[in-house]
Amino acid sequence: MNRKKKIKTILTKKLKKTQKREAPKNASKPRYISKAERAELEASTAPESQATPEPQQARNAADAGE
Repeated sequence: MNRKKKIKTILTKKLKKTQKREAPKNASKPRYISKAERAELEASTAPESQATPEPQQARNAADAGE
């Protein structure tokens, strides 16, 4: 009985290892973005987003003056 149990445990450990290796890592969890990467993303999107609202604010100010 002990020999059968030992063989079974060895095979199940091997099976679990292979399944863990093949499984996608944290499919439901989003990828971590470091602070430096976030700063780069903000810097690249900031000029675009800042340039767009300014003309709208100028238009709103002109409309308010009328």
